[in-house]
Amino acid sequence: MKSANQKANRRGAARLAAVQALYQMEIAGTGLNDILAEFESHWLGREVEGEQYLPAEAAFFRDIVTGFVREQRRLDPVIDKALAVGWPLKRVETILRAVLRAGSYELDKRQDIPARVIVSEYVGVAHAFVDAQETGMVNAVLDQLARQLRAAEFDSALGN
Repeated sequence: MKSANQKANRRGAARLAAVQALYQMEIAGTGLNDILAEFESHWLGREVEGEQYLPAEAAFFRDIVTGFVREQRRLDPVIDKALAVGWPLKRVETILRAVLRAGSYELDKRQDIPARVIVSEYVGVAHAFVDAQETGMVNAVLDQLARQLRAAEFDSALGN
């Protein structure tokens, strides 16, 4: 069982790093290749400024970041529609935007991971940066996206 837990921890670390990378890309305007190189050589599984970063599954990290960048024009409007009326994605805090973007990519493209796992993982990632009210918003938006992007997964859970 330990190996499954280690894989989950490595994926959790990859998700956290992916959110940080998407955040940095938006705030600093860092390009995709530069951000991948920086995170893979300096952040993933290393100590930075006294903080020990968990070893991350580098391929998983790369998939989330490059995948979202590739799908951004299609996914941002989907996220926008899932947000409350009057709160377009551009008004959401940058770090929360990064969480929602990484989560929406996984919900859309990573069918090998159950939707509820993805939602739960990104709520946990959001909790590292923001308070409970904002993590509640992340949960609500990603749950709505999960039901939209993976309707069959939720229908089968209900026995329909």
